[in-house]
Amino acid sequence: MLFIDYSSAFNTIVPSKLVTKLRDLGINSALCDWILNFLTGRPQAVRMGSTTSSTLTLNTGAPQGCVLSPLLYSLFIHMHDCVATHSSNTIDQIC
Repeated sequence: MLFIDYSSAFNTIVPSKLVTKLRDLGINSALCDWILNFLTGRPQAVRMGSTTSSTLTLNTGAPQGCVLSPLLYSLFIHMHDCVATHSSNTIDQIC
């Protein structure tokens, strides 16, 4: 039995791998390019009160609170990545 912790899950998306999967699924190339653009080179800073941190550029993950993030994460972890490598192992998907 395997349990998976999905906390900070959206941070695990690797945009280049996601776009490869989307292209393999037959998604329009222009849309794949837009998604790659959307997920890479995003500036991030943290503000606490009147203090703001320096900006860091993110090239992994999907923005928290973005309506696309759950869909992109679902496509990123698509079940075809999980393979039972021993004949006694099975993979069941619960939806």
